[in-house]
Amino acid sequence: MTTVSSSRRPALVALALLTLVWSYNWIVMKQALRYSGPFEFSALRYVFGSVVLFAVLLLRGESLRPPPLWPTTLIGLAQTTGFQLFVQSALLAGGAGRTALLAYTMPFWVVLIGWLALGDRPTRRLWLGLAVAAAGLALVLDPWHGLGSAGSSALALAGGACWAIGVVGSKRLFQRGGTSALSLTAWQMLIGTLAVVVIALVVPERPIEWSNWFIGALVYNALLASGLAWLLWSYVVERLPANVAGLSSLVIPIAGVGFAWLVLGERPTLTEGTGIVLIAAALALVNLRRGG
Repeated sequence: MTTVSSSRRPALVALALLTLVWSYNWIVMKQALRYSGPFEFSALRYVFGSVVLFAVLLLRGESLRPPPLWPTTLIGLAQTTGFQLFVQSALLAGGAGRTALLAYTMPFWVVLIGWLALGDRPTRRLWLGLAVAAAGLALVLDPWHGLGSAGSSALALAGGACWAIGVVGSKRLFQRGGTSALSLTAWQMLIGTLAVVVIALVVPERPIEWSNWFIGALVYNALLASGLAWLLWSYVVERLPANVAGLSSLVIPIAGVGFAWLVLGERPTLTEGTGIVLIAAALALVNLRRGG
């Protein structure tokens, strides 16, 4: 048992670092929008992020041959283009903590899309998780007190759904074999980035205010959130059981809510806090479905 624990320790450290990088990035992205429009920031972030990932591919000696084109294109348009543009737009009007939480409803969309696309019928435990999540989501959205944040919330949920499409597409591609996680991540990001760049060029936005803080946000996103974090993720998936790796889907949005409270003063109301607890419990049910 000691040997197993020792072998997992580096992967658990990687998971903790990954959680810190991705959860705090919601604060970085929210503050970066003070200096840039969402589309131009997304384009710059992922151009540099793609460069970092392909550099990692070269350093690791992996083949630069692209995975199957059409599945990779679908994954890139969903997981990079759709997800990033939806959540960046949501951050314009919505809080960083709420946006993170709603975007990380991705596991629930995976269950539903997997059922429709792959025939993976949800178990009773998954249905219970979806029901608890729906109750928590209703409390977070708080529709009986007005729908002022409904647009931002819908964009964040759409981002989560796009991410889920990318996850299901990746699962189908991995089942065919012959594609590494890092190669697929790099190529789908490149393809998705090309679409983001086109949209950023076409949609008019306010000029970028180049400042030390904005440049720092780009560096954080390119090197850490888009580069190092995906490398850590591939390492975690390789070394840890799926249910343990899946815990990041639970910890990251909750940590994002905490950072938003501490850094941005986004204190949840009692109703929102109750909803957050319910969604966290539902995420645990979904992510730990293989743990018991």
